Amino acid sequence: MTDSLAMLPLLLEGLRLTLQITVLAAVLALVLAIVAGLARSYAPRPLAWLAATYVEIFRGTSALIQLFWFFFALPLLGVELGAFVTAVLVLGLNSGAYGAEVVRGAIGAVPRGQWEAATSLGYGRLGALRRVVFPQAALAMVPPAGNLAIELLKNTALVSMITLSDLTFRAQILRAETLRTVEIFILVLVLYYLAARFITHGMGRLERHLARGRDHGGLAP
Repeated sequence: MTDSLAMLPLLLEGLRLTLQITVLAAVLALVLAIVAGLARSYAPRPLAWLAATYVEIFRGTSALIQLFWFFFALPLLGVELGAFVTAVLVLGLNSGAYGAEVVRGAIGAVPRGQWEAATSLGYGRLGALRRVVFPQAALAMVPPAGNLAIELLKNTALVSMITLSDLTFRAQILRAETLRTVEIFILVLVLYYLAARFITHGMGRLERHLARGRDHGGLAP
C-alpha cells in the first residue's frame, strides 16, 4: 500500500496536465459549438455549409487520427504545432463538432411561439435569439454538454501518443519501471473517476442554477 501511494505524486503530475488540456479544450469546444451550431441554423448558406463540413469531418473521423494528422502530417506541409497546442486544438475541435449538434438541437426544440412572443415584444431576430430563445435552450444543453465534457476528459488519454506526459503516459512509464500494473491502473481509474465526478457535480450545479432562473422568469441580460 505504501509503495502504491509513493507513486501517487507522479500520477498527480500527469493528472495536472490532463486537467489543463481538458479545461482549455472545453473552452475552445464551447465557443466552436455555439458558433457552428448557430451557423448551421441561421447563417447564410456558405457559412452554414462551412459549419456543416467542419462538424461532419470531426464527428466522422477518429480523434486519434486527427491528433496524428495535426502532429505528424501538418509539419510536412509547413505547419508545425507543439504537442500541447495540438492536443488542445484537436480535442477542442473534436468535442466542438459534437457540441454543435447539441446547440442546434436545443435551439430547434424551443417552441416557435417563443420566437413569436419575442417578436411581439419588439425584439429583432438576433435579440430574440439572445434574450429569449438561447437562455431557454441553454438549460437543455447542459446534460449532453456534461457528457461531452466527460468524454473529452477521457479522450485526453490519447495525447500520450504524441509525447505528452499526461496521466495515462505517467501510468505507462511507472508500469514499465515497477511492473506494478494492478496498483497503478487502479490509481489511474480512481483519478479519472474523481475528475469525472467533479465535472458531473459542476454541470449539475449549473443546471440547477439555470432551472431556478427559468422558474423565476429570468432572462439573460
